[in-house]
Amino acid sequence: MTSPAPRCDFLQFDATDNDDGTGTWEAMASAPAGDPELDRIAREMHAVTAWVAARAPGPQGPREEGGEWDADISASHEDGWTTLTLTLTGPWDWGSGCVGELQDPLGPGVA
Repeated sequence: MTSPAPRCDFLQFDATDNDDGTGTWEAMASAPAGDPELDRIAREMHAVTAWVAARAPGPQGPREEGGEWDADISASHEDGWTTLTLTLTGPWDWGSGCVGELQDPLGPGVA
């Protein structure tokens, strides 16, 4: 039995069809630098990454290195704010299905 999708309080994914049967899904969330919310955002991103990994269509890694899917969490800092970004890449059907389960149709934090 698979675990239910983690609740996304901060993340709302935007999809890009790469026109080769793959896609990219990106979610960003920002908070003032040092704000405790950043820890909650990071935990949510890591929970999502672990959840999609359990549904992986194959090995993780860049396509040019034989990977079927990949995930990246990055941080940027500007004007006293920190933005965390989660980027998922992989087969279109897999990623669309995962993101569809993750997203509340009313948006993050709305239940």
